[in-house]
Amino acid sequence: MILINCDDLGYGDLGCYGSTRNDTPHLDRLAEEGIRFTSFYTASPVCSPARAALLTGCYPPRISFSLFEGIPVLFPGMAVGLPTTEISLARVLSDAGYATQAIGKWHCGDQPEFLPTNHGFDHYFGLPYSNDMGRQVDPPTILDDLPPLPLIVDGEVVEQQPDQTSLTDRYVAHALDFMRSNADRPFFLYLAHMYVHVPIYVQEHFAAASRNGDYGAAVATIDWATGVLMAELDALGLADDTIVVFTSDNGSLGDDPPQWGTTEPLGSSNAPLRGAKATTWEGGQRVPGIVRWPGSIAPGRVSDELVTAMDLYPTLAALCGGSVPDDRVIDGRDISDLWFGDAPSPHEAFFYYRRNDLEAVRVGRWKRHYSKDGAAQPALYDLEADIGETTDVLAVHPDVVAELDAIADRARQAMGDDRLGVVGTEIRPIGRVENPRPLTVYDPDHPYVIAEYDIPDKG
Repeated sequence: MILINCDDLGYGDLGCYGSTRNDTPHLDRLAEEGIRFTSFYTASPVCSPARAALLTGCYPPRISFSLFEGIPVLFPGMAVGLPTTEISLARVLSDAGYATQAIGKWHCGDQPEFLPTNHGFDHYFGLPYSNDMGRQVDPPTILDDLPPLPLIVDGEVVEQQPDQTSLTDRYVAHALDFMRSNADRPFFLYLAHMYVHVPIYVQEHFAAASRNGDYGAAVATIDWATGVLMAELDALGLADDTIVVFTSDNGSLGDDPPQWGTTEPLGSSNAPLRGAKATTWEGGQRVPGIVRWPGSIAPGRVSDELVTAMDLYPTLAALCGGSVPDDRVIDGRDISDLWFGDAPSPHEAFFYYRRNDLEAVRVGRWKRHYSKDGAAQPALYDLEADIGETTDVLAVHPDVVAELDAIADRARQAMGDDRLGVVGTEIRPIGRVENPRPLTVYDPDHPYVIAEYDIPDKG
């Protein structure tokens, strides 16, 4: 099992999803050899909640992972993170006999008990949070005075302020070593790319070949890395025995520039969707979703059934002989019937939570909006006829509105809605430690490889 999770990659960034900006031959081939989902949703429009949801199969509010000391994502040295009481996908697969390896971005807490090796992963190599959470030139206030960016092996910092240009190469090398070392037993590789989160440092040969600047070069690097892993499966004779899943933690910035730094868009795309990362418009949460399993999943299939990243948890557990815990609510559903045939979505609805506000709900073709950024913004869209959410039909479908409102109210009772003052009755606590401290401390005498990241794309 290989699960590839990108950072801020948009719905419209891949050739197989219609991109004309980026060349993605390996990912296009992956889609051709498996199933490509066109209504694949991540559980949050920002990274920490989305990643925890993927790993636990739960909506972020259910596990108190939507807001972190008033901030929408985790920052270095915070006292909170994913508790060990939550049973991760890696733990389920490890208990089923799988070797497990996490590589790349974690962002579910940087204190020792929150790190991957305490969540079912045998080993970890990567960055504990976003690649812009290190020392930068002229940082915005929220990123000011951050400690040096740590690169971790298992629980130990082995390098500070690493050269991000070469980091994906190092990730791939670790992935290949893990695959080769465990070729004779079941393994689970979780590769969480740093691309295409800013700052975007890329190798010169990818930049020179890109038609879409450094952003296109970063997408090409993801594509190259996928091709290397697929070639290795072939070389090891494991292609037919390996499930490969490719997705993203949330949508891209689209036509918006980064939050700080440059005022120019980077070249990302969520087309034909409206909105971007950090929003509950479709562009914030509908992302690429590709699954390949030769001999089991028929090639060249496309499905528009509603599925989510949370579904990977029970689906992979079932297919790999793992046991989903039965002492708690899991929001994901086993969608293996969808992988293997033309089954309907098992979801009655999908709930778009931003922080702890229920901002929208989708049922079938209909999407009902309630709010944006804490302010009421009622609307109704027919996503089958209007995927770009351009025409509000709220006034002409009162029966649909009533049906979706009743479903949304049930979600609020379970998971809450801060905007309306509703406290959920099915919420589990976040992890918390006493006396937290960052993994690194700035030392002006340390010979950092990169003293400060100097690209003006931040946030």
